Amino acid sequence: MIAPLSIPSPDEQWRILVEIPVPWGVIPIHTYAICILIGMVLAVIITSRRLTKRGAEPGIVIDVALWAIVLGIIGARIYHVLTHPNDYFAGQEWWRAFAITEGGIAIYGSLIGGAVGVFIGCRITGLRFLSFADALAPGLLVAQACGRLGNWFNHELFGQPTDLPWGLEIESSNAAWPQGLAEGTLFHPTFLYEIVWNLIGVAVIVMLERKINLRWGKAFAIYLIWYGLGRSFFESIRVDPSEMFLGIRVNVWTSFAAIVLGIVLYLVQRRRHTGDEPSPYVPGREWKGPDAEVDSDEIESDSDSLDDGVEGENDPQGETAATSPSRTTS
Repeated sequence: MIAPLSIPSPDEQWRILVEIPVPWGVIPIHTYAICILIGMVLAVIITSRRLTKRGAEPGIVIDVALWAIVLGIIGARIYHVLTHPNDYFAGQEWWRAFAITEGGIAIYGSLIGGAVGVFIGCRITGLRFLSFADALAPGLLVAQACGRLGNWFNHELFGQPTDLPWGLEIESSNAAWPQGLAEGTLFHPTFLYEIVWNLIGVAVIVMLERKINLRWGKAFAIYLIWYGLGRSFFESIRVDPSEMFLGIRVNVWTSFAAIVLGIVLYLVQRRRHTGDEPSPYVPGREWKGPDAEVDSDEIESDSDSLDDGVEGENDPQGETAATSPSRTTS
């Protein structure tokens, strides 16, 4: 019997918003993909505003986000395939491991791949990796909350049976439906739990930043701890199949690793850096806005360097003074 406050699952027709005709058939645009896309856009906007307030060039987040998104998607697929090997290597066609349009990505894989992308993007733009990670932390939680909403549209990743009034309604024909359960059984809405947990995490990080110094990677450390704690619980009550290690789901182990990494990062950075972060850029790569004031001594120095360079062209023994841009754009 369905509880009066139970959460219904969306109709099947909402899984695909539109189908785009192409010469070889149609390309379905899934609601889940739209949720992820919205999350990416929100994360970019939030991160950009936070970076700009800290002295970064407006719009520079795009240079990093392009790398992070592409490698994040690749990492999400690789992680999913490696943690669900029976779905792809047990008598299945090998090419299905690359058929991402059939579904199958993992948040932890996207975090690993995205981190590699952020590292590359930061090296190109001159941003500090941990400074970017600090600015990204709240937006990342918002993006993950949007992605969990997509799980609701897909009728997937729900939790164990529950008698709570806010249980999630799932059709008994669902591939993850536990055998032997009666029709109308309700399940923990883990997608909703994680959405709420992530949004609370945003508030926690923002409030802590107003009270203590969370620069130098410490805001990102709080993110790792917060997300790891929540995910370790939500993952443990899910009923979908997953690889196990020592009787515990692999993603739970990964959550534990995130918590440990966050704790170590916070403690190390708190000891190494007690003051404010001078700039989100590495030394020598700082960005100077068009309204930045230039001292007269600096103008004279630049003029002298230019004169030295001209003389060096006429004098084989002279040394040409080189000037370097404040930031390299990708």
